[in-house]
Amino acid sequence: MASETPTKPSFSILLLLLIFTISLTSSKSTQEDPTPTTWPHQFHSILFMNYSGSLQLIDLWYDWSNGRNFNIIQDQLGDKILYDLEWNNGTSFFYTLDSNKECKTAQVEVGILRPNWLDGANYLGQRHVNGFLCNVWEKVDFIWYYEDVVTKRPVQWVFYTGREAHVMTFEVGAVLEDAKWQAPVYCFEKRDEDDPKLKAQFLITTGSREGSLDGLLRGLIDI
Repeated sequence: MASETPTKPSFSILLLLLIFTISLTSSKSTQEDPTPTTWPHQFHSILFMNYSGSLQLIDLWYDWSNGRNFNIIQDQLGDKILYDLEWNNGTSFFYTLDSNKECKTAQVEVGILRPNWLDGANYLGQRHVNGFLCNVWEKVDFIWYYEDVVTKRPVQWVFYTGREAHVMTFEVGAVLEDAKWQAPVYCFEKRDEDDPKLKAQFLITTGSREGSLDGLLRGLIDI
């Protein structure tokens, strides 16, 4: 009995397979990098700050809807709490609520961070940080931002100075009551412009490069 001659695949089938392979490869190569999640317009976060072993706890209230941001800062075993209150019109107050009634005010050119302040950040890939798999972005050689791949919540950010902010809580929609946003009366009555101690305290929160990313990070970088 004569053997059967194998049927050769038609040219059209080979062409379709080639087109499919090229299309699949092209779609993978042109896949866009992930982008950082836009910040909610209002949230509350507890941040654990570490800078070369110097530790701080920051109670952060972000309220874009009302044009304001508040950093309440506690040094490890420190004997005072520092309040950094920022408004979107560029007005900032840096004060204590103890008997010393210290306060420094300033008018700066920028307000608080916009919710989309990470737009245009450079994607660096994925890293494991503090037990979370994170997408990582870098912004203008200034900040490295780590976001949980699953929940899209911020996990950590690292400043160019080496200061690390570890996000302990992130409560979307949480709002601090209005009465807490009022700077004390002595911030308006007392103008100690020549007090070197107050000048030093405030200059710490208004460094040159952090101003390029608006007001929020002023209170988180070099305090």
